[in-house]
Amino acid sequence: MTYLLALDQGTSSSRSIVFNGQGQVVAQAQRELTQHYPQPGWVEHDPLEIWRTQLATAREALTKAGITAREVRALGITNQRETTVVWHRTTGLPIHNAIVWQDRRAEPTCVALRERGLAASIQAKTGLLVDAYFSGTKLKWMLDQVPGARQQAENGELAFGTIDSWLIWQLTHGAVHATDVSNAARTMLFNVHSNQWDDELLQALDIPANLLPGVKPSSALYGEVSADLLGAAIPIGGVAGDQQSALFGQACFAPGMVKNTYGTGCFMLMHTGHRFQTSANGLITTSAAQTTTQPEFAMEGSVFVGGAVVQWLRDGLKAIPSSAEVQALAESVPDAGGVMVVPAFTGLGAPYWKPEARGSITGLSRGSTLAHIARAALESIAFQSAALLQAMSRDAVAAGGTAVKELRVDGGACVNDLLMQFQADLLGIPVVRPAVIETTALGAAYLAGLTTGVYRSTEELGSLWQVERRFEPTVAAHRAAELMARWEHAVRQTVLPINL
Repeated sequence: MTYLLALDQGTSSSRSIVFNGQGQVVAQAQRELTQHYPQPGWVEHDPLEIWRTQLATAREALTKAGITAREVRALGITNQRETTVVWHRTTGLPIHNAIVWQDRRAEPTCVALRERGLAASIQAKTGLLVDAYFSGTKLKWMLDQVPGARQQAENGELAFGTIDSWLIWQLTHGAVHATDVSNAARTMLFNVHSNQWDDELLQALDIPANLLPGVKPSSALYGEVSADLLGAAIPIGGVAGDQQSALFGQACFAPGMVKNTYGTGCFMLMHTGHRFQTSANGLITTSAAQTTTQPEFAMEGSVFVGGAVVQWLRDGLKAIPSSAEVQALAESVPDAGGVMVVPAFTGLGAPYWKPEARGSITGLSRGSTLAHIARAALESIAFQSAALLQAMSRDAVAAGGTAVKELRVDGGACVNDLLMQFQADLLGIPVVRPAVIETTALGAAYLAGLTTGVYRSTEELGSLWQVERRFEPTVAAHRAAELMARWEHAVRQTVLPINL
């Protein structure tokens, strides 16, 4: 039997999954990650907790699978993207908590970049809009705000990385400082046309080049896990940011194929092949997971608060004792009763890009209940994703392609049948849930398997992908349009100026 081990380091938890050669889950382990909110709009993680929990779940998954590290052909890593870590090269200790992708503290830097007229050139080189979402401005904040950090960086004493680089460093006891193209592409420091760090971008943000990791294709040999950690050395053969990894795990290898991941946030990607396309509809262009040195691209839209709205119902409103109970509460009413929840807790992402927006609940009446709010919160995930896909379809048609024909879905919230059916109704196209919904981790395992000869080609991987359920639209197109119009009205209300 062939086994592959995937480390899936996410925003809310660290997970490890053992897959067999057919891409089926053999065993998995998961541990929640502490969220730190030092100030409004700030979100941090403890990098050492990330490492401890990730290592613990890897050991636990191997134990649950009843195998040893010697039986694992390769290890793949997938990770929350943009989250920024800086550590000492000698001690391996971080200089500050990791600044999470959701964090908005670097917005003043973004304003300065826009005022300097750099937004167009940054988008042309990176495919990204200037936003605090991306790693480069977070890195600049650390160098400017952590005492002594900039001088240490200029002396070559520090290393920067996204979470994949941090894990690779720890797994190899500091022998390897590397990242892959899909993670590098999220820093706002990387030229996606040449697949190299860009000197002009580094200069614009005052980032010393010696901080940066080496960049490899997503399917490549990165090094070996130190034998003392898991019991034997394992080749690290695949690395990809979580959303590009999910696109790969969904077997979306051809231009025009689209997936949406329903996690803490929601992330929709459409593969565009070797074509770099700039969006006219608020989306970004990013590097797809790459099996060679030739650039491949995807269009992407990001929803900052997806499944996290269910956590808010549980922890903030105390509306439900556990996240698993949201579907039952939402189904206790026939519809949301006119209630709209816009969960813009940290601003609105694509296609709106309104960092100043804040969450709202509208349409309340005397008859509104917690059940109506819960249903509206759940539906907000589908509304935001529908806005993304509509923008994506407009870009595809403008580029000479066709509108999206189906949406492949994954992530924890895709098991919610009510949400998936509502998503299909809003979109007017089938929503397809695969037999293995752990496609983020599966993509990392597939990339590692390609490197080590477990798989011969992406065609072979495509043959392993199987459908578990298709959700077909059940409402008329005009009704879906009415619902979307109500959603857009609610969104506009979150960004209206308020004069007190």
